[in-house]
Order: sequence, then C-alpha cells, then structure tokens
Amino acid sequence: MSILFSPLSIRSVTFRNRLWVSPMCMYSAVDGLVQEWHHGHLTQFASGGAGLVVAEATAVVPEGRISPRDAGIWNDEQRDAWAPVVQAIHDRGALAGIQLAHAGRKASTWWPWAEQRGSVPVADGGWTTVAPSAVAFEGFAEPVALDAAGIDAVVDAFAVSARRALDAGFDVLELHGAHGYLLHQFLSPLSNRRDDEYGGSLENRARLLLRVVDAVRAEAGQDVPLFVRISATDHAEGGFTADEATIVGGWASDRGADLIDVSSGGLVAHQQISVFPGYQVSLAETVRQGGRIPVSAVGLITASAQAEQVLVDGAADAIFAGREWLRDPHFGLRAAHELGAEVAWPPQYERARWR
Repeated sequence: MSILFSPLSIRSVTFRNRLWVSPMCMYSAVDGLVQEWHHGHLTQFASGGAGLVVAEATAVVPEGRISPRDAGIWNDEQRDAWAPVVQAIHDRGALAGIQLAHAGRKASTWWPWAEQRGSVPVADGGWTTVAPSAVAFEGFAEPVALDAAGIDAVVDAFAVSARRALDAGFDVLELHGAHGYLLHQFLSPLSNRRDDEYGGSLENRARLLLRVVDAVRAEAGQDVPLFVRISATDHAEGGFTADEATIVGGWASDRGADLIDVSSGGLVAHQQISVFPGYQVSLAETVRQGGRIPVSAVGLITASAQAEQVLVDGAADAIFAGREWLRDPHFGLRAAHELGAEVAWPPQYERARWR
C-alpha cells in the first residue's frame, strides 16, 4: 500500500492522497481578479490526480500583492471570481486550498517576465510597501514600518479574507509565513528591528503570525484545516533558524494550526542555498519531530519513488510539489501508476491507466 496514495484526514476533511499542488504565482490577475488562465491552470491538476490543489499566494489587501498582477481576495468580486475555479476543482475529485498572503516589503514588484526589475514605481501602478521595520529588501524600495494600528489592520484583513475564501468554497486555508513576505519578515531578526512587543525575542517576533492564526481559526471554526507555510531557515547568518521554526510550529499548533508547510529562504538576496533533490526535506523532518505538528515537505521533489520514500522515512506527512506539476499536470496519475497504487482515474483517462 502506497503511503503517498493513502488518505489523510485533518479535522473534518479527508484528502484522497498526500500528493499536493503547491501554491504558485501566475502573475495573471487583473485588479486582483483571477482570470480564465487560473481556471484552466488549477483544474488540470485536479484532473491529474492531486489530492489538494492550493491556489497561489492571494493578497488580503491591495498593498499586499507581490506584483500588480497578483490575485486578491480583499473584496467580494474577487471572492466570486474564485468560486467557479473551486467548484471545478471539486468536480474533478480534489480539494481546494488557498494561500492567504501579504508580501510586505517584497510587494509592488515587477512580474518575472517584465523587462524591468525591482519595485514598481507609483506612477506605473506600484505603491508604498509596509514591513516590520523600515529596512528594504536588497534592490527594492524602502518600506514604511507598520505601527500598532497597521498591525491590527493586517490581522483583521487576514480574518476577513479567510471568510471570503470559505464563502468561495475553499476547503483548506494556508497562511503564507515564508519566502520573505510580511509574516516571515516579522519572524526574522534580519528584517525585524523593532523594539516593541513585536520585536526582539522569538516570542515577540512570532506574535503577529500567532495573532493571525488566532483570527483565522476563529473565523474558520473547528472544521476547516489551517496550514501555515514557513521558511524554516533564512540561509543567512543571523536569520531565522530551524530550531526557531520548530518552536514556532509548536506554538502555531497550540493556537489551532493543523499542518506546517515547510519551505525555506526568500528573506534576503544574499542567502546561500545548496539546492539538490529534496533539499528541504530535512527541515520538514526537524519541524515534524520537534514541533508536535504534522508537516508537508516541498522542494525539488520530482519523482514518485522519491515522494513515497519521504513519507516512508517519516520525514513528512504529505508532499507538496510545484515544478513537476507544471511539467506534467497529470503527475498524480503518473505517480500512482508507477507505484502500483489503486486510485480512481477520471473515466475519460482510463485507457491510459494500465498500458
């Protein structure tokens, strides 16, 4: 029996398997509204056998977008645009998740294939960014440090957006606390230079993330799974560490989070990362062992046997993949075939099941 294709139950939700689609930004929204591209992009993974399809980092406020082309869920029109995408994912047998996000000092940037780099000027549709401290990401515009009222507004925005996401039909909520975005910026001493209750000690640096967990859990009730994506290390001297990530994971669990989605990096441009297949799996295992909470592993997990072995070894409870789903939107069906797992195939694809 393949562990990868065994079900996993979290709260009231049962995932048909443990091979999931990571949130991946498409930079193709208009005024935060998802388009036909997002519908086709996300639903193909459900047809391809994913247990969970998580929609890209979706901004809880306009100034929280990574770029002017990012998706949002700060208004009802955006909620309604997401609803048919979620329904189509459900129709194809998968569960739908959404990653709620605020990019902080890494907001208002050009999309990857734009000719320009760095921050988008206000004259070109950009905006002033916010952060825990007025410390810029290398090469980006200097942000404004959030005051107490601004922090409260961020917490409220996550909660209100969570309600819209649930009303759109999403089954799983994920908070983006990784890759150098706002919640991660508060966690790391490299970007958080505050001397108030949100800076200094790990307990203080984790305060905003935990407040958001509290607010979103209160909005979601007791039945909805709540994930938190973290960067378990900054890959830079003096930054957030795996030991700290383990502690924060435990605190998040105590406050109502159900799974830590373990990634790494993204906070500073001078990070030093050694990249190889499964390079972040050991971080997931560390958080799982010490954080008292289930975890998912991610990062160059591209083969069925490799994904299966991560679970066999007890390093993680589920697998997120990104690049491999982009290369093969039917990665789930292929992996099940390769592992000899008995799974339901779309009847339209049955002819490819055994030969």
